[in-house]
Amino acid sequence: MKTVIKAEGIVTRFGKRTVHNGVSLHIEENEIYGILGESGSGKSVLMKEMIMLLEPAAGEITVLGNNLKHIGFKEAQALRREWGVLFQFGALFSSLTVAENIEVQLKEYTKISKKLRDSLVASKLKMVGLDPGVGSLYPSQLSGGMVKRAALARALAMEPKLLFLDEPTSGLDPIGARNFDKLIVDLRDLLGITVVMITHDLESIFGIVDRMAVLADKRVVAEGSIENVLQSQHPFVEKFFKNEYTKERFEKVRNV
Repeated sequence: MKTVIKAEGIVTRFGKRTVHNGVSLHIEENEIYGILGESGSGKSVLMKEMIMLLEPAAGEITVLGNNLKHIGFKEAQALRREWGVLFQFGALFSSLTVAENIEVQLKEYTKISKKLRDSLVASKLKMVGLDPGVGSLYPSQLSGGMVKRAALARALAMEPKLLFLDEPTSGLDPIGARNFDKLIVDLRDLLGITVVMITHDLESIFGIVDRMAVLADKRVVAEGSIENVLQSQHPFVEKFFKNEYTKERFEKVRNV
């Protein structure tokens, strides 16, 4: 498998507080990769470093062959077109309609006509399971699940190679969360993209994640498939995974 993201020895500090102290991991092409960890372990911070919203104090991150530590302005601009991001609460612009939200990147990075933009918006909405008519609505007029799907449509606007998802199922009811999981898998298979997903949703972890990294003690304490991670004896892994519910869930998935 081709490695599309590699983090080596990442150190992150905010003032005197160290969040990461030697975080290393690798993400392979076309997989759904989960980033797990306790609250405050720096999951979202790590994702923001991968998409160049934050810069680590030390270490290197390589994305699609680009070393972010040494990347130039033009190369960074080009690289940003290669990924889409779904933030935890959608982060849609409240003053714009759904269609206008999806159009933001199309306007910024392309010179395509309004007619073609409208067609692309409709196709992206359909792709995430929303009626094209939703495009005329404002975020405040949408349910929580619809906001997630609309934000996902925006993340897919530029047909990215990478899709970053920050707690994609948080705030959704169990049925809505599992439907969103299925949508993620379907999009990965349809578009051939790589998905990086921050989550603590056990159903997502057991159901759709191919490999994962577990953050604790400011580093990666386990990485790999669920079978690999369950071999770890780190206290956080023991607490998070090795209880009656997770054992039962793992057995069901393994026997499918």
